Amino acid sequence: MAFDIEMIHSVYNRMKDRVDAAREVVGKPLTLSEKILYNHLWDGKATTSFKRGTDYVDFTPDRIACQDATAQMALLQFMHAGKKSVAVPTTVHCDHLIQAKVDAATDLKRANESSNEVFNFLESVSSKYGIGFWKPGAGIIHQVVLENYAFPGGMMIGTDSHTVNAGGLGMIAIGVGGADAVDVMAGMAWELKFPKLIGVKLTGKLSGWTAPKDIILKVAGILTVKGGTGAIIEYFGEGAKSLSCTGKGTICNMGAEVGATTSTFGYDKSMERYLRSTDRNDVADAANAVKDYLTADPEVYQNPELYFDQIIEINLSDLEPHLNGPFTPDLATPISKMKEEAIKNNWPLDIEVGLIGSCTNSSYEDISRAASLAKQVADKNLKTKAEFMITPGSEQVRYTVERDGFIKTFDKIGATVFANACGPCIGMWDRVGAEKQERNTIVHSFNRNFAKRADGNPNTLAFVGSPELVTALAIAGRLDFNPLTDKLINENGEEVMLDEPTGFELPLLGFDVEDAGFIEPAKDGSNIVVKVAPNSERLQLLEPFLPWNGQNIIGAKLLIKALGKCTTDHISMAGPWLRFRGHLDNIANNTLIGAVNAFNQKTNLVKNQLTGEYRAVPDVQRIYKANHIPTMVVGDHNYGEGSSREHAAMQPRHLGVNVVLVKSFARIHETNLKKQGMLGLTFANEADYNKILENDTFNFIDLVDFAPEKQLTIEIVHEDGTRELIKVNHSYNEGQIEWFKAGSALNLIKKQHN
Repeated sequence: MAFDIEMIHSVYNRMKDRVDAAREVVGKPLTLSEKILYNHLWDGKATTSFKRGTDYVDFTPDRIACQDATAQMALLQFMHAGKKSVAVPTTVHCDHLIQAKVDAATDLKRANESSNEVFNFLESVSSKYGIGFWKPGAGIIHQVVLENYAFPGGMMIGTDSHTVNAGGLGMIAIGVGGADAVDVMAGMAWELKFPKLIGVKLTGKLSGWTAPKDIILKVAGILTVKGGTGAIIEYFGEGAKSLSCTGKGTICNMGAEVGATTSTFGYDKSMERYLRSTDRNDVADAANAVKDYLTADPEVYQNPELYFDQIIEINLSDLEPHLNGPFTPDLATPISKMKEEAIKNNWPLDIEVGLIGSCTNSSYEDISRAASLAKQVADKNLKTKAEFMITPGSEQVRYTVERDGFIKTFDKIGATVFANACGPCIGMWDRVGAEKQERNTIVHSFNRNFAKRADGNPNTLAFVGSPELVTALAIAGRLDFNPLTDKLINENGEEVMLDEPTGFELPLLGFDVEDAGFIEPAKDGSNIVVKVAPNSERLQLLEPFLPWNGQNIIGAKLLIKALGKCTTDHISMAGPWLRFRGHLDNIANNTLIGAVNAFNQKTNLVKNQLTGEYRAVPDVQRIYKANHIPTMVVGDHNYGEGSSREHAAMQPRHLGVNVVLVKSFARIHETNLKKQGMLGLTFANEADYNKILENDTFNFIDLVDFAPEKQLTIEIVHEDGTRELIKVNHSYNEGQIEWFKAGSALNLIKKQHN
């Protein structure tokens, strides 16, 4: 029996009328993405055809999912909204605050002790406001959502960029900042610029060493980390139908790494099999009744170039296993070329650690295929050369793979099984020796591989591959090993080859679990008191940001001009800083400490224009704030790439930064800035980035005329007294300008509620 089955029936019951109406309005056959979007319009049936990439549209998502690191700030904000309970089904998942160090039991016990205050807060606030709570150890948010909540044709938002994982079950699932989630929790519409559409046609069929992960690694190499920005990627073709549901989830999961709004697949037999295997026959039956509405109209896939803004075609029969990296998930290298590339780039060839699992690749199928390789270590008298670590995606998967003997297989090769949590994938890995910052290579089946991401060491080169390829490379211990062609020397001195991996799409005996880890909210939470200690280092009640004073910003100073890639990891690091995610002032001490200063090529060292001395970024900004001096951050392309964490917007806002001016934004971060009442602007002429000097002062001379589709003018005052004007663009609509005027979107919600 599925959660919230009546809500799912409601979505399906209205689908025919709404999709048929949209088809009439649009005047042509519809893609799957369009069907889901038009079925979730806030205003009901479509009366107009929306322009992709231009029109802002209000939607009504079916549900919300939050992970513990982002849920803290989201729920602290929701507590200010004045509502008795959430307006749509919502869940909180405790997966980010469990550090991987020893093993599952030890690490979970330590997390429950060290983060007890946060977990208790989240459980109590969830119970009070009608939110389902998944306790620590239950699993990673996206795996748990796929197993329990995702359904074909639905729309959900989540406070994590990899919410898109649910596209594997045919959803439109989108990562957002906490303020977006608060809007929907409070019963308001959720706004999104109507996405462009990228179609990926998959032909042929995977075989041998090639896995679903290789499809998205290939796509990442084609689109790059920003090529999907503002677009939904819709996969189709016979190759798509041949993939497992969880394999589809892997592909959608890493769509976040190309900047896509989300990714999705049409409903098919593999999704039905997965629904039934996870005890959701009722959802499968309901989906079958409207299955023609849960995929694109036939004409779309027959002539995709007429319906998508961009088409990519991949023949799965010819696709080769890939390794992407280091330092960026779009540097795609076929395994046959890795030796050549590694030598050319002087990448360390010895692999120190192989890690599999995470929200991206922790399905039963993934674990079973990796186990088939681990079994060969004993069968072929081999010895695993690298450390090997496993992060199961959920307690249900962990319990089932242990029942079926796969954990024992991994134990025999000396593997470490961590808790059902994010762990090393998000930097929650207490890796022995990382503090030495030695140059080394690791391989993993996660989704991101930015510098410092896994272990905090800027000199760790991380490469992303499928679980089976990572397992093979860990066994070999070499980056230049190609399991398709190369032999290994076993303990007897004999040459042996690894057999191709094999596995099971779904467990033959079905899934099983003793305690999945779910806690229902109270039927009536009105008497539940949510306490936050005033002296807590982990939690802090929020104070509203001040509204705009209605005047031009004059005399703004440059806080930092960031050089090159500046992700949300650079703006607000995770890892050990996760413990402060519920305390805005404490976590603000990591603001922009990872960004590279364009004027000295150093991190966390910027000039204080009041004294001329160089200090840490947060320290300098706190001085400006104390002196009531407005400030600006300048950045490069795709600024705010990566995680959906709204802290990357809230922290600068809390410290008094007024403006972020960049060449281009990642979608979620730009929205987060708007929600928090900041000015997120882009250079009208990208070359003007070079005009920004270290000692400049800035005057926003026409901000009082702030209006949609109207450029703003900035007067740059250089140290020598010379002045020049530049034009900057913005994407604010009228409603978003009201957020800016009110000081934040939440301020506006409170005002309207009162």
